[in-house]
Amino acid sequence: MTEDRLLVEQLANPKTQRRAFETVVRQYSEKLYWQIRRFVLTHDDANDVLQNTFIKAWQAIGSFHGDSKLLTWLSRIAINESLDFLRHQKNIVTVSTDDDDNTIANTLMADEYFDGDETEAQLQQAIARLPEVQRTVFLLRYYDDMKYSDISRQLGTSEGALKASYHIAVKKISDFFKSHD
Repeated sequence: MTEDRLLVEQLANPKTQRRAFETVVRQYSEKLYWQIRRFVLTHDDANDVLQNTFIKAWQAIGSFHGDSKLLTWLSRIAINESLDFLRHQKNIVTVSTDDDDNTIANTLMADEYFDGDETEAQLQQAIARLPEVQRTVFLLRYYDDMKYSDISRQLGTSEGALKASYHIAVKKISDFFKSHD
């Protein structure tokens, strides 16, 4: 029996549910943190969204029947929580069209937990300018190296539409860097 299958069985049993969920949190926190961090950018916000992700997962644990991998289910919750956070934090994702505005880059460079360089900060600035779907597809494909088929299952969108969104996102990011040279 795989570890994932065993965890699912333990999560379904009220007697072992809490202990199994503690294992889930330990096992998947870091991976989910970094997935969330790419969306929300700052350490503190990523921790808040991660906590909300696990709260939502705990509340919905009864509806998880093992139809997908546990990590896939948790990732979907994390992505949705990240997007909800961004929608509610307009000041974080609102990027001025003024080329001199480096709000995201400046925020990242000031974050003591950000370990990237100025180019990475500018990449995040370019990503933040993308529409939500393009941003989501780009982040999942570029950073998580997810297959289009997996992204399609996560987002409920056709692979063709995802490929088009990714291509457009790459073009917009490339154009951003060309205009900032």
